[in-house]
Amino acid sequence: MTVADVAVRGGIGDSPRRADGVPKVQGEFAYSSDLRADGMLWGATRRADVARARIVSLDPAPALALAGVHAVLTHADVPGLNRYGLEHADQPVLAEDEIRHQGEPLAVVAADHPETARRAAALIEVALEPLAPLTDPDAALAAGRVFRHVRIEHGDPDLDAAAVVVQGEYEIGMQDQAFLGPESGLAVPAADGGVDLQVATQWLHVDRDLVAAGLGLEPAKVRITLAGVGGAFGAREDLSMQLHACLLALRTERPVKMSYGREESFFGHVHRHPARLRYVTGADADGRLVFVHAQVLLDGGAYASTSGAVCSNAATFACGPYAVPNARIDAHAVATNNPPCGAMRGFGAVQVAFAYESQIDKLARALELDPVALRLRNALAEGGRLPTGQAIRGPAPVSELLERLRARPLPPPSPDALPGGRGGTTRGESVARGVGYAVAIKNTGFSEGFDDYSTAHVRLLLGDDGEPAVTVHSAAAEVGQGVIGIQAQIARTELCVEDVRVLPADTAIGSAGSTSASRQSYMTGGAVALACAAVRDALLERAAAALDAEPAALALRPGAVVRADGAGVAVAELLAAGPLEATRVHHHRRTSPLDARGQGDSHLTFAFAAHRAVVDVDRELGVARVVELAAAQDVGRALNPQAVEGQIQGGSVQGLGLALMEEVQVVDGLVRSTSFTEYHIPTVLDVGDVVVDVLEFPDPEAPYGLRGVGEPPTISSTPAVVAALRDATGLELPRVPVSPDHLCGLA
Repeated sequence: MTVADVAVRGGIGDSPRRADGVPKVQGEFAYSSDLRADGMLWGATRRADVARARIVSLDPAPALALAGVHAVLTHADVPGLNRYGLEHADQPVLAEDEIRHQGEPLAVVAADHPETARRAAALIEVALEPLAPLTDPDAALAAGRVFRHVRIEHGDPDLDAAAVVVQGEYEIGMQDQAFLGPESGLAVPAADGGVDLQVATQWLHVDRDLVAAGLGLEPAKVRITLAGVGGAFGAREDLSMQLHACLLALRTERPVKMSYGREESFFGHVHRHPARLRYVTGADADGRLVFVHAQVLLDGGAYASTSGAVCSNAATFACGPYAVPNARIDAHAVATNNPPCGAMRGFGAVQVAFAYESQIDKLARALELDPVALRLRNALAEGGRLPTGQAIRGPAPVSELLERLRARPLPPPSPDALPGGRGGTTRGESVARGVGYAVAIKNTGFSEGFDDYSTAHVRLLLGDDGEPAVTVHSAAAEVGQGVIGIQAQIARTELCVEDVRVLPADTAIGSAGSTSASRQSYMTGGAVALACAAVRDALLERAAAALDAEPAALALRPGAVVRADGAGVAVAELLAAGPLEATRVHHHRRTSPLDARGQGDSHLTFAFAAHRAVVDVDRELGVARVVELAAAQDVGRALNPQAVEGQIQGGSVQGLGLALMEEVQVVDGLVRSTSFTEYHIPTVLDVGDVVVDVLEFPDPEAPYGLRGVGEPPTISSTPAVVAALRDATGLELPRVPVSPDHLCGLA
């Protein structure tokens, strides 16, 4: 038989319809908050309402006396380790002797109705001895409360001679991930004494190991399946309700569901690290950078979470995507009694980008140079080196991104769409337009010697219709970014089969790592490709006997394996002997820890993005409107062009939110914004046109040449918006989010 050499629909480079797209739009998708089980109880948490105190006593008796209550647990009821953490086991499952931040869990309750559980939690009697909270990160640094200190010395770090020197002090507020689906999950006790947990998370296997340690069980007795996730952005890397629900399920011997409300969600997960940054930047008379001296201070809050890794990222990217021959960088992440902070989209690179891009604009003004021209003069290129000494191994199209944005026509004036929106707060008398640019660099994958890998199992079989079909199984967490679709696209491409089913992610297979660091397409995609290649090789081996040819002389086409002369055998015929399957693990090349001077190849690879923002500002009223946010990003290769564009648009808007409105207000350690009434995220009325240019410069070391997509647009959009605000107002604007008072010059 002869089979035409045609591409399989829905493969790499296509944009097939998402399997979860229609159900989500129609309200039929099952999120973790929709989970149910027969005989299910409801869990609730009693949390601390102070920032710091010594626990004198905790009496659960009043809660236990309430009808419908089945269990009240405190730290004394934790059978295993009452400590957990992603980097250090420093966070209590339930507080023992001291409260270290507002919202710290003190006890958990199981009851037959959610309102009963909440009422019971409030009835627990807690006696406290107030202690003075430490909430200022500079004071924490002076007191030596340091999670991590990263020092980078590059070139002559003491060099301070330059024709032009600019200084700046910058501040970034605490941003929340603000996903729309609060934390929730369902724990079901198992007959073997273990527990089955369905939960919305980002890292199934780390959850399993931390839960097992807290329960005092072997990891094999904790089985986790990914439930429907309503957004993540880093906040689901740490545990929230997982251990609490499992503790209650094992104690009551009944399924227990926990589902946070919006207020509890603000207390139940980490936030982006607030930061204070001090920069001194020098350039020669032509605008070429001579040195950067940077001090970066990150407030990690009460517990470590991923503060160490965030600190390292902030340090290594503190000079941005620019060629800097001499640098001295000191980055600290410190412990306070503020809410814990950890992973959020951009992971340390967001904070420093606001500072280094502000410094570049200051230099441009001091040198009377165009800000884009100054960036082009100093842009990193392939082979260039970071302040860690690490060389850029693949393309670094910083100049190309900037040129693409600069060539884009500016939007026309918009007299019918002024700042203030539908409220009509301005008539345009004091409105000025500004334009700003910014560039971002971000790592893909885990760094500093971490053994990053992912596992995938692929099975080629006959479907119910007698035609070839494929199943793909991994533990990669789908949090909205589209990794389910990418796995299917890879399988279709590699095995020439349209009928592909991606199985639910769970811990029955080896780890896929975290859905973070823009790594899942690279790592799990790589694992799926390896497993598919092994299955394809086995299929060609079967076909070799039927076609009297060497496997290397055969090619897989849709529906058949063929020889060079066109003769072939149907894949369905070959599968009559049974399915073919393979499990493969994909590791990336090893990275290295930083040495004492902050030198080393600490990152796997890099991704680049740039933004141009156009804003209209009414300085008298302090209101601003983003007219257009244009993004240009190198994605290596767009495996799913529509998904790539969506990721860039979404990340750009999240960065816009940090620039103009998003901040968790914390006063003396107490959170003052615990709903979307006080914590503002951009709506469609706050976002102008978001336009995207996708550039493809393949990474020769990456699967399919791809680069991580999700994080870079969140990094450069914030400084671009603020640069445009400065251009419109002439104000310094050293802090984000920029408030109306800032724009009016009152703060």
